[in-house]
Amino acid sequence: MPDLNAVRAALLEQLFAAFNRHDGAAVVACMTDDIVFDAAAGPEMHGRRFAGAAEVSAAFERTFADFPDVSWECTRHAVFGDRGLSEWIFRATVKDGTRIEAEGCDLFDFRGGLICGKRAFRKDRPPQPATTAKAAAS
Repeated sequence: MPDLNAVRAALLEQLFAAFNRHDGAAVVACMTDDIVFDAAAGPEMHGRRFAGAAEVSAAFERTFADFPDVSWECTRHAVFGDRGLSEWIFRATVKDGTRIEAEGCDLFDFRGGLICGKRAFRKDRPPQPATTAKAAAS
């Protein structure tokens, strides 16, 4: 029988692959039906809270629609029993053409083989000027 920490680490890999495919159904397939997701930004001390698979799926579908090129480049995953950590670089283009590139992390809670809690934290870096193909090639 596989080690539960290894199963959960593989789940984090699956989750971020789903994020980067912009596959909301695959994202919530990694989570319990009663998932609680605290987004990095929002009006509350904990950000904006989304509760339940339907709300979480809708939140990520909005992110995919608002930022068609959004990606999370994972730099590290770690699992410690019922807790997990993922470090990443968030990249996306804003509608005005500016770019978001900021480090962040997620703190996870697990129940069995699924994620039941996700708390996102991201550096508050101002959007960067758009890069042109010419500047990127330099």
